[in-house]
Amino acid sequence: MTTILERAQHGLVQVLTLNRPEAANSLNPELIAALGQAFGEIETDDATQVVVLTGAGERIFCGGMDLRAFSESRDRPAGTQREAGERTDAPASAFDFKDISTKPVIAAVNGAAVGGGFEMVLGCDLVVAAAHARFGLPEVKRGLMAGGGGTLLGTRLPLALALEVALTGELIDAPRAAEWGLVNRIVPAEALLEASLALAATIAANGPLAIRTTKQLVRRAVLDDPKRGWATPEELTGVFGSEDAKEGAMAFLEKRPPVWKGR
Repeated sequence: MTTILERAQHGLVQVLTLNRPEAANSLNPELIAALGQAFGEIETDDATQVVVLTGAGERIFCGGMDLRAFSESRDRPAGTQREAGERTDAPASAFDFKDISTKPVIAAVNGAAVGGGFEMVLGCDLVVAAAHARFGLPEVKRGLMAGGGGTLLGTRLPLALALEVALTGELIDAPRAAEWGLVNRIVPAEALLEASLALAATIAANGPLAIRTTKQLVRRAVLDDPKRGWATPEELTGVFGSEDAKEGAMAFLEKRPPVWKGR
């Protein structure tokens, strides 16, 4: 039986693979629910410190929402805003592009990431792209709009560039995305997973509390308010007063790798 979301553990890194290649790895209610469950479990799993998110095959990372599937269900496509008072306990609502995980998530983009697929990439923290990857928001070509965070592209790009992507619906290639600062690394397709795992392992080797708090502060400063990039007294105490902070100092003095406890 085919698993709609494949999960594989590599040390402290878990790889999640969208596995609907016959449907462009598009997001239907079942896949959204599987992503919500996976990230929910990862949140409390000390054995996983970093997540790599990729797609099956070599052609498409994610083709966005499976509109046919959502039109036949009562679920709202993931990442879209919900109305006040609307129930959010449906399985598909557990996964949200706005706040995928408190742990670092690396998008390993193995092909085209369009519509909701591109929005999911934007929700990740770092991006490693195959050389042939492409990105875009083609919703306007279908009389729709990017409702899963694509309209926030101006927080990542100069306004004119964000509007070019959002209003033309045209795709941009990996080199251009990297030039614009949307991609961290471009690698040959055959080296994508290896490069993504190497980047993830570098991050996972650091202190878990420090990683999560730093991610939260950096994202807060960019997506909310620059002033919120400053740690609160509680956040400073939580990191600097932790057992991990003491262990990091001792490991440095003793010239050995630290043994983190995540507290």
